[in-house]
Amino acid sequence: MNIEQLENTAKAMATPEKGILAADESTPTCTKRFESIGVASTEQTRNAYRSMLFTTEGMEEFISGVILFDETLRQNTVDGGISFPKYLQDKGVLPGIKVDKGAKPLAGYEGEKVTEGLDGLRDRLAEYYDLGARFAKWRAVITIGKDTPSSACIEANAHALARYAALCQEADMVPIVEPEILMDGEHDIDVSFEVTEETLRTVFDALYREDVYLEGMILKPNMVLSGYSCAKQASVEEVAEATVTCFLRAVPAAVPGICFLSGGQSDLLATQHLNAMNAMDEVVKPWKLSFSYGRALQQAALKAWGGDDSNVETAQKAIYHRAKCNGAATVGQYSEKMEKESTPV
Repeated sequence: MNIEQLENTAKAMATPEKGILAADESTPTCTKRFESIGVASTEQTRNAYRSMLFTTEGMEEFISGVILFDETLRQNTVDGGISFPKYLQDKGVLPGIKVDKGAKPLAGYEGEKVTEGLDGLRDRLAEYYDLGARFAKWRAVITIGKDTPSSACIEANAHALARYAALCQEADMVPIVEPEILMDGEHDIDVSFEVTEETLRTVFDALYREDVYLEGMILKPNMVLSGYSCAKQASVEEVAEATVTCFLRAVPAAVPGICFLSGGQSDLLATQHLNAMNAMDEVVKPWKLSFSYGRALQQAALKAWGGDDSNVETAQKAIYHRAKCNGAATVGQYSEKMEKESTPV
């Protein structure tokens, strides 16, 4: 394990005014998104779409890394025929890779899931490193319901995340540890706070037991929000305060960066929430608070592109705009004026 390399990579991923583009949608997920714009999902169309995203001029100003899917890691840019990992590295953007095999039903616990993919992971990480990946991602899914989450579900997912992270660091790859509390449901923000804190404490206990080097990892969690069906939605300021308070209680200062997932939020709300957290100047935050967004960065660009090559320039303006707004939010400098001024025509 190269500690210096892990530290340097993690710090680069958490660079101020930058965040991570999550472009690691599985083929079924990508197919659903393409269906929403009337585009057939084929290897060729997926390649064209991701090539459009990655070749956006200036994206490296606000994007420090890109999470890729296995198929994408092996593809090339449409015009230049350069492998995506090399193309991104040449722009100063770190290539990463999704390595989990998805959330599967947890035996004995109806409605709960545990993420699989540890079998054969050591060999897959070695191959991905040779292909250019310098960090990886593993997502765990925790559901809030009447009788969930159970302690067994939280502990099973925490253990898998910790074993994955240890294997990544053994391979000199920075692990993105992603314990996502789903915000589907009628629960209020207080319940989200309690479940998020319990989950984070359990995850870091597991990371400690597996001797994971905290300075060489990135945390990708949910924000503390009201359930999406909750009658009373917390304000932007309430979300920011609850999230920062929760993470101060549960996340060690040694972690260099917390890159939030958007988790179904609108692109605008995801930016506003992140900005509000970083605008809390009176609170000392020991880690860099940034973003690792998928839909919240891509949605506008996906619609603008529509599968038509003639729309590439417009779509790239859309992704650049959202990346710029979120980059500003990582330092608390996003504003409504900025949103309007930089919105692509």
